[in-house]
Amino acid sequence: MKRRDFVTSASIATAALGGSVIRRQRKSLTEFDDLDEVLQRPVLKRELFQEEIRIKSVELLRLDNNFICKVRTEDGMEGISVSNNMQMIHLYPIFVGRLQPFFIGKDARDLEKLLDEVYVYKSNYKLQSLALWVPLATLEFAILDLLGKIANKPIGELIGDIHNPEIAVYQANNFRGKSAEESIGLIKKQTEEVGAKALKFKVGGRMSHNKDYPADRSEKLIPLVRKTFGDDMVIYADSNGSYDSREAIRIGRIMEEYKFDFYEEPVPFDWYEETKEVTDALSVPIAGGEQEPSMHNFRWLIGNDALDVVQPDIFYFGGMIRSMKVARMGAARNKVCTPHISGSGLGYLYMMHFVSAVPNAGPYHEFKGFNKEIPLHSTTSSLSSKDGIVEVPTGAGLGVEIDPSWLKKHKLVTV
Repeated sequence: MKRRDFVTSASIATAALGGSVIRRQRKSLTEFDDLDEVLQRPVLKRELFQEEIRIKSVELLRLDNNFICKVRTEDGMEGISVSNNMQMIHLYPIFVGRLQPFFIGKDARDLEKLLDEVYVYKSNYKLQSLALWVPLATLEFAILDLLGKIANKPIGELIGDIHNPEIAVYQANNFRGKSAEESIGLIKKQTEEVGAKALKFKVGGRMSHNKDYPADRSEKLIPLVRKTFGDDMVIYADSNGSYDSREAIRIGRIMEEYKFDFYEEPVPFDWYEETKEVTDALSVPIAGGEQEPSMHNFRWLIGNDALDVVQPDIFYFGGMIRSMKVARMGAARNKVCTPHISGSGLGYLYMMHFVSAVPNAGPYHEFKGFNKEIPLHSTTSSLSSKDGIVEVPTGAGLGVEIDPSWLKKHKLVTV
């Protein structure tokens, strides 16, 4: 049957059943022209590098469950990154087999273009999401460290101008499974240790189809957090996609009553229209993007005002360059960017360098503690929180020195 005949027959059949053909109204493509223009603008400041920077080797090194990427040029310059180890322990074969070979012999100045090309290499686009983006972000961070050392600039100056030399943090925690009363004591303890002026706690049961964990915890905890910390504390709540839109709106109404500052992932992350439904219904700002793997989907979410706060995870989304494009789209529509960070490895350091260059960065950024297991130091930052504020290192590249003797203990991963 020809397509036109099929559509006509389907319409007749629907009408015969008492229904109607529903045609959804979408924004025209021209209403996204500003976002498309943003996506076309380069992020990496290639003009900082006049001479070719040919990549001679890309290595993945491992010590127990810690993974390090080391990139070396033909003239001996080196860049290093620490991966998201919680994910890389499962994904290192993709790094070695699908990414590492592509970058050898390439000009590091072309990093932004190479990110697009490796997406197609060996049909890597079929792996889109954590499987591809975490290994690729690991490699990107090592190349940015390399380029920063060559240019004698911190990573933030390679991807933008420095807007935020200091980062105010919010203390993130997860005490699901404990009662509201138990949770509040632990939230208070962690927040006071850091001196944070903002915090984020968990509601719902995580992708739980409206179930709480334990039952009724969230409805008790939402007012208790505000009562405990007072009106001056900035309070965020994260449901990790716990609710359908109806329940998300009901819980959001309670947050509105207690003047919360954002409500993260009220419905499952890939429920785009339901996310917009919740955003349209509530006055509390809606945040999301931690799990989002697609640039085009971020374009939809931003262009359709489905989010107030965009939260690309710089590991989960494939690095700082891709995440900066999301931040810029957000800025074009007057939205705040508060990136999500993963608690493993040196995620907090990569987050700080990224946020330092984001003009529309939120007032507070995610903090899950400093990683004391990796021996490093910085001459330009104490890498500690003072009254909830952390200085971004200003040294070349990542701006830290990792103990060489510890690095030597890592062994080459060859799969």
